[in-house]
Amino acid sequence: MITADQIILHCVGDYLLQSDWMANNKTKYGLAATIHGFVYSLPFLLLGPSRAAFMAIFLTHVIIDRWRLARYVVWAKNWLGPNLPWLQCSRTGYPDDRPAWMSVWLMIIADNVLHIIINGLALRYL
Repeated sequence: MITADQIILHCVGDYLLQSDWMANNKTKYGLAATIHGFVYSLPFLLLGPSRAAFMAIFLTHVIIDRWRLARYVVWAKNWLGPNLPWLQCSRTGYPDDRPAWMSVWLMIIADNVLHIIINGLALRYL
């Protein structure tokens, strides 16, 4: 079960503690993604997670953000409608002719949902 505490800690780690440098470089450089992932994970220590849960939160956050995996999730779910080639959707998971503001925000929402689900599973089962 995902709790309000987990959602709040996710928002603190991903928005309040993420610097401009982290946000602009985490998809370009592993170091920036790793630093962001570590700083992101620190608030979860307030919940007293196991070492395995903390490492899962940290490592999955680094991987998801470094390679913007949410765009693949968005692209895959869009296969429920008209099939669009990856090359037309590689930036956000949506075709490039969609409004940029909408594509980016929907990808960010998908990213947040991925993190929250993974964190909840890690905290419950690890």
